[in-house]
Amino acid sequence: MAEGSYVRANGRFLPTSLYDRSIAITMREGAWRPRLVREVLSGDPRDVLDLGCGTGTLAIAMARAPGRAQITGIDGDEEILDLARKKEGSHGIEFVRGLADALPFHDGSFDRVVCSLLLHHLEPAVKRAALAEARRVLRRGGRLHVADFGRSQDPVMRILFAGLQVLDGFANTADHPAGRLPAMIATAGFQSVGRTLALRTAWGSFELLNADR
Repeated sequence: MAEGSYVRANGRFLPTSLYDRSIAITMREGAWRPRLVREVLSGDPRDVLDLGCGTGTLAIAMARAPGRAQITGIDGDEEILDLARKKEGSHGIEFVRGLADALPFHDGSFDRVVCSLLLHHLEPAVKRAALAEARRVLRRGGRLHVADFGRSQDPVMRILFAGLQVLDGFANTADHPAGRLPAMIATAGFQSVGRTLALRTAWGSFELLNADR
């Protein structure tokens, strides 16, 4: 995946330095991020990959949670990784630069892979390749967790998501309001794809999904 085939964290027009603030204002983090941490760490996994870790907010939350999981964060944007490494609580987390469709890890390296607000930044072919890579680096019996935009719950949510598409692009986001993401996960070879949460946000319908390796 070339760097031009994905949209940077804060879209095409806003600086990366404003990413955390914009997410805090628009995405109801308190309603889903703690739940996502609990779901990912359920079963006491040893090795967790935060795929598209951004500024490291989720990776740090997982590292601070009770348990013995080793957290690795990977992102293709060196600027955003620098922000992650400078955050309080980042000590002990391994932050790696790499692209979602060519992960620099051996087969079966992780018990959990989590993608939070990543997939809607990727063009469809790259999205499919990233899901295949997530499955490859998971151990047998491992689990994928996805937190991203999903099928629009009503016309209002669809209109709000259209605003996000102006910022982030249309080709890479089209699968999400159409509700195609669960099928894409299944096509990548995952089983038991399920939705554990659906929320209304300032940018449209948002959901938590998981699936088994």
